Amino acid sequence: MALIEIEGLEKAFGRHRVLRGIHLTIEAGSAVVLFGPNGAGKTTLLRILATLSRPSAGRVRVAGVEIRANPEGIRRYLGLVGHMPLLYDDLSAWENLRFYARLYGVERPEARIQELLERVGLWPRRKDLVRTFSRGMMQRLAIARALVHNPPILLLDEPDTGLDPQAAEMMTTLLREVGGHARTVLMTTHHLERGLALADRVLILAGGRLVFDAEAAAVSYNDLRPLYDRYVAGGV
Repeated sequence: MALIEIEGLEKAFGRHRVLRGIHLTIEAGSAVVLFGPNGAGKTTLLRILATLSRPSAGRVRVAGVEIRANPEGIRRYLGLVGHMPLLYDDLSAWENLRFYARLYGVERPEARIQELLERVGLWPRRKDLVRTFSRGMMQRLAIARALVHNPPILLLDEPDTGLDPQAAEMMTTLLREVGGHARTVLMTTHHLERGLALADRVLILAGGRLVFDAEAAAVSYNDLRPLYDRYVAGGV
């Protein structure tokens, strides 16, 4: 079943075309990793899927629903971890998740919050204010926040950015755990090896176009590196 369907997607800011005719179908339960250089349009694509930005042309459907027709309803299908963690610094980890649980009308929110804080390794710090957290801890809490309403789709925009190697490895392990057959994951990253470890399918976006699409099992790091370098260098 196709959970995300994109047909002829275009996005322009003034005369600058950021996305150029994107066609993409993502099946339910798949883990798709999108690689690309800065300025390729990765964040713009995720923002459109998250209903935070409107396309200039083309169609985008989530669970069969056109995003322009019902953006509020579609947001319940989505959990987003972007460049900003969307957390309140002067609230505790528990209070942040309680706020979002109420926003989404989560049933038995206390049990759900405890489950998520334990899963992301923050249960011992549940009463601490977010402003005391490290970058890695904030990213883990942001993932818990995105999952609080148990969405079938998780959108991750470079969740490993700014993390030290130990924190990034912990993040990779966590993302493997929260994925699985019941959830569709679309993640952007610059880290080829880490992305391959998480993906069922790998894409490269360059110059606003999808220039590479393959099953992850059929692509090694040694295959992907020169392809990525060629596209980043402008050989599209």
